[in-house]
Amino acid sequence: MRVRVRFAKRGRLRFLSHRDVARTFERGLRRAQVPMAYSAGFSPHPRISWVGAAPTGAASEAEYVEFALAVAVEPDWLRASLDAALPAGLDVVDAVVATSGGLAERIDASSWRVRLPTVAPADLRAAVAELLSRDEVEVERATKDGRRRFDVRAAVVSAVGRAENDTCAILELVARHTTPAVRPDDVLTALDVVAGLRPSAPPEPTRLEQGRLLGDGTLADPLAPDRNDAGRLVGRSSA
Repeated sequence: MRVRVRFAKRGRLRFLSHRDVARTFERGLRRAQVPMAYSAGFSPHPRISWVGAAPTGAASEAEYVEFALAVAVEPDWLRASLDAALPAGLDVVDAVVATSGGLAERIDASSWRVRLPTVAPADLRAAVAELLSRDEVEVERATKDGRRRFDVRAAVVSAVGRAENDTCAILELVARHTTPAVRPDDVLTALDVVAGLRPSAPPEPTRLEQGRLLGDGTLADPLAPDRNDAGRLVGRSSA
């Protein structure tokens, strides 16, 4: 049995690295007594698959992980038990039985909300308009393979600047998943390149959704096909 889980990374735990999150989940699974399936070989490890982890420092309402289990369990039990075993700030939001297809195949974009203290909303709107008017905006970032230049503009599906108040702006962003991944800080670097926008306080990014990009610019829930397949199976069983 495979179970797919959506969880949130909130508050101070947004500063956890992906490796820290993975270790915390493994401890939580043991504490919750989830019957994990293990790999074969000299050093067996629990069969866990991660999809599209948010960067360190970013909060998220839509992180995804898949577990292989040795025996079948109720998804609601797993969600509640694992949530109780994890620290506050790593919060299990949903769990479904995996039915068909790969989870990674259902995710190709993310929506973000980036809070920008000290930035005037009018300045953000002007910078966003300049970015969207360009066909290409390259930035440079250090990667595991060294420093690399890449185009940010190609990944940006939509971007809107809004006001929280006179001295705090909100960037609402939908970005495709690319290689290398275009992160909110890359988009902010691009806004600096095209318009000289430089927040004087650290930005506060939160991933709101991940999913398949639809024609209207929204994202499809990647767990919806599993829920729909489960519902059809229940209906057939009842009949």
